[in-house]
Amino acid sequence: MRLDVLFSVSEPMPTEEEMQAEIERLRAENESLKRPRGQMSLRVSEKGALSVYGLGRFPVTLYREQWEKLLGMADEIRRFIQENSHSLKKKE
Repeated sequence: MRLDVLFSVSEPMPTEEEMQAEIERLRAENESLKRPRGQMSLRVSEKGALSVYGLGRFPVTLYREQWEKLLGMADEIRRFIQENSHSLKKKE
């Protein structure tokens, strides 16, 4: 990798220690951005839908009306899960 391309000619080249410090800073920032496994979060998507992160590899994203409809079925979903627990697999 050519470092002279990454830095302006008018700026002095960073020292090896400065570059190492920047790498460590970026690693720490990267770690802080990672969510602990199993932790869920909510966000509003670019299109104005509600996304739930942390259930799987991809977020579950539905519009408000869809979430309200789904939440209105919560008791029915729980009952269905209970009645069909023998057929449903658990992801551990």
